[in-house]
Amino acid sequence: MLLSHPPKLIRSIYPSLIWKIDTDEKELFLTFDDGPTPGVTDLVLDKLKENNAKATFFCLGKNIEAHPELFSRILNEGHSVGNHTYSHMNGWKNTSIDFLRDVSHFDNIYKTDLFRPPYGRLKNSQIKTLTKSYKIIMWSILSMDYDPMVTKQKCIDLSTKNW
Repeated sequence: MLLSHPPKLIRSIYPSLIWKIDTDEKELFLTFDDGPTPGVTDLVLDKLKENNAKATFFCLGKNIEAHPELFSRILNEGHSVGNHTYSHMNGWKNTSIDFLRDVSHFDNIYKTDLFRPPYGRLKNSQIKTLTKSYKIIMWSILSMDYDPMVTKQKCIDLSTKNW
């Protein structure tokens, strides 16, 4: 079963996390995770530029270090950047000390008040600590593009229908 929308129960249990931004305007908030990645991020940036659109890139610290020119392009083209940890660490599978150290390691490279947890997974203790310094941004719709079993058309359908 594909969960392209987080269940209401989960959203209600974690009200301090940002799942959706209510607005009276016709707005769409685009976010991209795990970059900057050559061959992907540059194509996304090209499409955003073609459409005069801005997005938020939740970057990995190790990828910023590996591809500083691509990270500079994200910033120079006016996009926002969020912390996605240094090494894509899973909050559920690691101690809070190790996880928070990885988040902090990212801050040594670039400082932002936006954070998105890899895999969408955080322990309550991690949430409590991180909300002191960050707006924790989750999502209202997932395209499922990370799943090799999901077709391009299905990604488009999940992203554009029922919202």
